[in-house]
Amino acid sequence: MFKAVLGLPRTVWLIGLISLVNDSASEMLYPLIPLYLSSVLMADPRVLGIIEGIAEATASLLKLFSGVIVDRTRRTKPWIVFGYGLAGLGRPLIAFVSSWPWLLVIRFTDRVSKGLRSSPRDALLAASVGSDQRGLAFGLHRAMDNAGAVIGPILASLLLASQVPLKDIFLWSAIPGAVCLIIAFSIRESHTVVEHQSKAFDWRLGDMPPVFKRYLVVVALFTLGNSSNMFLLLRANELGVPEVQIPLLWAAVSAVAMLFSTPLSALSDHVGRVRLLVCGYMAYGVFYAGMCMITHSGVLLFLLFAFYGLFMAATEGVEKALVADLAPEGLRGTAFGWFNLTAGLLLLPASIVFGWLYEVVSPFAAFSFSSGCALLAAVLLW
Repeated sequence: MFKAVLGLPRTVWLIGLISLVNDSASEMLYPLIPLYLSSVLMADPRVLGIIEGIAEATASLLKLFSGVIVDRTRRTKPWIVFGYGLAGLGRPLIAFVSSWPWLLVIRFTDRVSKGLRSSPRDALLAASVGSDQRGLAFGLHRAMDNAGAVIGPILASLLLASQVPLKDIFLWSAIPGAVCLIIAFSIRESHTVVEHQSKAFDWRLGDMPPVFKRYLVVVALFTLGNSSNMFLLLRANELGVPEVQIPLLWAAVSAVAMLFSTPLSALSDHVGRVRLLVCGYMAYGVFYAGMCMITHSGVLLFLLFAFYGLFMAATEGVEKALVADLAPEGLRGTAFGWFNLTAGLLLLPASIVFGWLYEVVSPFAAFSFSSGCALLAAVLLW
C-alpha cells in the first residue's frame, strides 16, 4: 500500500497538503472556541449550538451551489483558491470579537469559505484517480487533513501553556492561512474535469440513481445525531480535563484518525464501502453511549476519545468515495454538493437539539439521542 500511496498523482498530494496547512490553523482555534465563548464572551451551550448549527448549515447550502457550478463550468481551481483565501482572512478576526453575535458572523464567513471550496475540491480529487483508488485517495486526503488537526491543537496547547492570551492565538492563525493560499495557487486542474462535456444545468436529484437518494436518507439520519464536536470538548472540560489539555485531547483524536484514515479507506476499495461505513456508524453509537455513562476525567475518557478517532478514520474518506462511486460521471460535483448539503444542513437541528437537551435536560439525554440516531442509521445503511 505504501508504494500505491506514493504513486498517487501530484494533485492528490497538493490537495492533501492544503488541507494539512489549513487544518493546522483551523484546529488550532477549534478547541479554543468553546473556552472563548464561556470564559470571555460568557455564553452558554445553547449559544454554541446556535453558532455551529447556523455556520455549518450555511456551508452546506454553498457546497451544493459550488458543486453544481463545477459540473456546469468544469472549473475547480478558482473556487478552491477563493475558499481557502477567505478562510485565512476571517479566522484572525476572532481576536477582535467582543460579543457572541460577532463570533457568529466570523464563523459564518469561515463556513462560507468551506462551502465554496469543498465540493470542487472533492470533485477534483475524485477525477484525479480511478475508481479502484478512490478509497486510497480520499483516505490520504483525510489523513493529511487530520495531521493538521494534530499540529494545530498541539500549537494551541503550547501557546496556552506559555500563557499566551486567547486573542493572540487567534492572530497567529493568519500565518498558515497565507501559506495555504500560496499552495492553492499551484494546483493544476484535472483534464478529466476541464474537458468533459457537461450536461444541461440542473441542481435537482432527478438524474441521480435511486441508491444515491437512499444513501442521502441514511446520511441525514446519522447527521441528525452528529452535532458539533465542540460539545465533546465542552463535556471533557466539565468532566475535569484542564483547559490546557483540551487541545491535546482533540489532537489525540486527530492523531488516531490520521494514522488509520489511509489504511481503513483503502480497505474499502477491497471489502466494500457500505460494510466499512456500517462499522464506523456503530462505533460512533458506542462512543456516544460511553459518553453518556462516564462521570469523570481519566484514562477511560482519553480511550473513548481515541476510539472516536477510529470512527473518523473509518468514515470520513469512505463516505466521499461512496458518493463518487454512486454519482453519474457528469454530475459528480452536484452529487458531492447534495451529500455535503445533507450532511451539513442537518447539523443545524442536530446542534440546536443537542445543545437544548444538554442544557435543559441533561448531558445523558443529549448523548443518548446521538447514539440512537447513529445505531439506527447503521441498520438502515446495511
